[in-house]
Amino acid sequence: MKNTNKQSIKADVTLGKQRGYNEVIEFLDANWATNPADKSLSCIKKLDTAFGNLSQKINTIFVGGTNGKSLTINFATKLLQAEGLQVGAFSSPHILIYNERFTLNSETISNKAFTDIANDVINTAQAEGLTPNSYEILTIMALLYFKANNVDVALIEVNNHPATALFAPKISAITRVTLENEAPASEETELYIKGLLATATKDTHVVSADQSKLNLQIMLDMVQKKGANWDMPIRKLAPLIYPFEQLHGRCAALAERIAYIYVNFFANKDAVVVADTILTKQKGRRGRPTLEAKRQSELNPKKTVEQFWKDSQSMLQNRFQLLEKEKPTLLLDNANNLDAFKNLLLGIRLLHYQRPLIGLTLLISCNNNTTDLTEFLKLLRYFFKKTSGTIVLCPVKPLPGHDDNAAWDIEKVINDTKSMKIKAKACATFKEAFETSCKSVDERHGLVVVTGSPAIIAEYWKYKGVKKF
Repeated sequence: MKNTNKQSIKADVTLGKQRGYNEVIEFLDANWATNPADKSLSCIKKLDTAFGNLSQKINTIFVGGTNGKSLTINFATKLLQAEGLQVGAFSSPHILIYNERFTLNSETISNKAFTDIANDVINTAQAEGLTPNSYEILTIMALLYFKANNVDVALIEVNNHPATALFAPKISAITRVTLENEAPASEETELYIKGLLATATKDTHVVSADQSKLNLQIMLDMVQKKGANWDMPIRKLAPLIYPFEQLHGRCAALAERIAYIYVNFFANKDAVVVADTILTKQKGRRGRPTLEAKRQSELNPKKTVEQFWKDSQSMLQNRFQLLEKEKPTLLLDNANNLDAFKNLLLGIRLLHYQRPLIGLTLLISCNNNTTDLTEFLKLLRYFFKKTSGTIVLCPVKPLPGHDDNAAWDIEKVINDTKSMKIKAKACATFKEAFETSCKSVDERHGLVVVTGSPAIIAEYWKYKGVKKF
């Protein structure tokens, strides 16, 4: 993806050290754990105030949940763009470079704009005597970038960082909630959902693609207590091409609902007729259409949501990305929890149904110590009963700014895997593991799946010599 900007950044840069791009990256890498005791958000609130309370001047949409957030943001951005809106997105984590976290109309921020804004925020914080952590710095940077480019709306990926409480979103969307080792109605699940809806107000629309009735009831109860607007949960799958309808269809349908709500309740709420739209409600015509109206309809067919999905790119880079031109074919997926692994294994099965595989290897390095290893191995054992294949494990170093922990104890996982009669092998480095995986499958009809964490996806691109997308 090329790095472009619709408008240059022209903020008044506070006097101070002007860091180069690499110096900014070093600063961010070093400050993720800064100021951990600031639970009141006083630091980021003061920083937001120093820039004119931008968090309250930009229309925002929250997208939260345990899986599918980036996909939903990607689809919603494309739909809102199709309506002629200027759309920003602030998401996480990045795979190779921090720039990936900021997009304007699906295009990544340039190095120069990123560096200029970072210097502005860091120097302002220092001038105010503030010590924000890297996520807080990036949040304010995103606001400055969106304001400078006059976005109509910004989509914000909600994670477990409290800084998102800075915003008052127009829409709060929840993809799904599937916490490790927890029943759907557990206290931890309720606390998690409460955190996602903490910023909802009476003006906020709340919608979810979760399929758990218990989770949806928890959400509904919280929405009613806040006096917010509850929109019916997503039941359908958007008509994407095979196999993406089964994998990403519900995220796409949630994105469609997000875009529909924003366009009809916020962007065009006072419009009677909006031309060239696929989402806006329009009054029906009484009686039969005239011959002229029919002719014009045939000459200028109205765009439809169905056509939009038919023409849409259903893959999202590194989050279920099939590289069919590679030999063997590669599948990249940053799944790192049980629910994401289930979806990944479903995707592999669907690909196998479409084109029988001659050799399958899963190259895994998981940096999520909360994953229930026993349940994970049960998933793999069931999967390999129906699909022949092997596992290659290797350690990778967690990346700054990711929620990753130390990698699994590879030796223990290998022993547990073999005890379940699953073919497995351990390698000391990614290079060794990747080359071993490629040799283990047919070059033309085999499949190597690189998965387990954002860190291992980054290792793949570094191995290929790619420094940025």
